[in-house]
Amino acid sequence: MGATPVFIVFIVFTAIVAVIVGPSFLKNRERREMQLTVRHAVDKGQTLPPELIDAMTKDVQKGLPSRSKDIRKGVLSLASGVGIAGFAFTVGGFTSQWGGNGEGPLLGLACIPVAIGIAFIILGLFNPNKD
Repeated sequence: MGATPVFIVFIVFTAIVAVIVGPSFLKNRERREMQLTVRHAVDKGQTLPPELIDAMTKDVQKGLPSRSKDIRKGVLSLASGVGIAGFAFTVGGFTSQWGGNGEGPLLGLACIPVAIGIAFIILGLFNPNKD
C-alpha cells in the first residue's frame, strides 16, 4: 500500500493540469510559429497578402468584448442567480438537520451571479463595439 495512492493522485492532478494548460500552450506555439514565418517574409522584403493580415487580425477582433456578448453573458448570469434564488425558495420550507432552513445562505449565494449579470448588462449597454 505504499506508492499506489500517491501515484493515482499524481495522475489525476497531472491530467487536470494537462487539460487546462495543454490547449493554451498549443495555441501559443502555433501563434509564435506564424509570427516567426511572417517576420522572415518581411525581412526578405516580401509583401504580405491581405488575406493573411485579415486571418491574423480576426482572432484579435473576435476576442474584443461586444455589446451583444456582454448582454448575453449578463442575461445568462442573471438567470442562473434567479434559478438559485428559486431553488432557495423551493427548499426554504424544509428544515435541515441543524434546525434552520437553507433559504438564507442560498439567497446570499444567488446574489453573486445576479450582481455579475447586472454588471454585464450595464457594460453591454455602454459598450460602443457592436457585432
